[in-house]
Amino acid sequence: MELLEAMKRRHSVRQYTDRPISAEVLAELEAEAAACSWEGSLHIQLVTDEPDAFQGILAHYGKFSGVRNYLALVGPKGPDLDEKLGYYGERLVLRAAQLGLDSCWVALTFRKGKCRCTVAPGEKLVCVAALGYGVTHGVPHRSRPMEDLCRVEGEMPDWFRAGMEAALLAPTATNQQKFLLTLEGNAVKAESTGGFYSKVDLGIVKYHFEAGTGKDHFTWK
Repeated sequence: MELLEAMKRRHSVRQYTDRPISAEVLAELEAEAAACSWEGSLHIQLVTDEPDAFQGILAHYGKFSGVRNYLALVGPKGPDLDEKLGYYGERLVLRAAQLGLDSCWVALTFRKGKCRCTVAPGEKLVCVAALGYGVTHGVPHRSRPMEDLCRVEGEMPDWFRAGMEAALLAPTATNQQKFLLTLEGNAVKAESTGGFYSKVDLGIVKYHFEAGTGKDHFTWK
């Protein structure tokens, strides 16, 4: 499955079946998580066969069921941690989609204290991403008009439009899409316009934009 197809296919899923993830798929995800952690100087971990983090009142409030596998998005504390985890976490989520798995980003409605991951001194568990085979594959989220989420002087270049189309597919907290991408010469400025977990969202959006347009057309400002 191509990356853009994975973006279009992937929707947030909160209810999962008891179908186990094969050893081959888990090995692929472990390798990708290790690569992302190395590239981003992070400590992302794949947690499997662990139901406790998604039991209790919070999971019930979030309408989760059957979650036994998730990515624990952990890294060293710092001003850019949330954005980096959004960027590399979405890379992993889309790789999971390519491998046939469903997923859901989760920031609040899980039991952080029950999450079976290692958080070393100086590190922080920011959020998780549930993984597995969904009861359904979810539904597409509603999107704001492209012109509300970008600024371009003059005619929009085709490569920028391709990046924006990919960015519109990015999951964001409560589907608020509170981001703005501005084209300034050959540079693109990405900024948050507020909201919960906005820095995580910005990282996710930047990964989508890059995947849609390619890195050869621009630099990030």
